[in-house]
Amino acid sequence: MSGLLLLIPAALLLGLVGLAAFLWSLRSGQFEDLDGAAERILHDDDDDDDPATVSRSR
Repeated sequence: MSGLLLLIPAALLLGLVGLAAFLWSLRSGQFEDLDGAAERILHDDDDDDDPATVSRSR
C-alpha cells in the first residue's frame, strides 16, 4: 500500500511531463510538414554529373 503512495504521484507527474512535451512540439511546429521528410528521402542528392565533383582517378 505504501508503494502506491509513491507510484501514483510519479505516474501523474510523468504523464504531465509527456503532455507538456507533446503540447510544446505542437506549438513549435514539429508536425507541420509530415510528408516532406518522407518525400525528401526519395530525391537523389548526388551531384555525379557536376564536373567539379568528378574524381580525376577515373
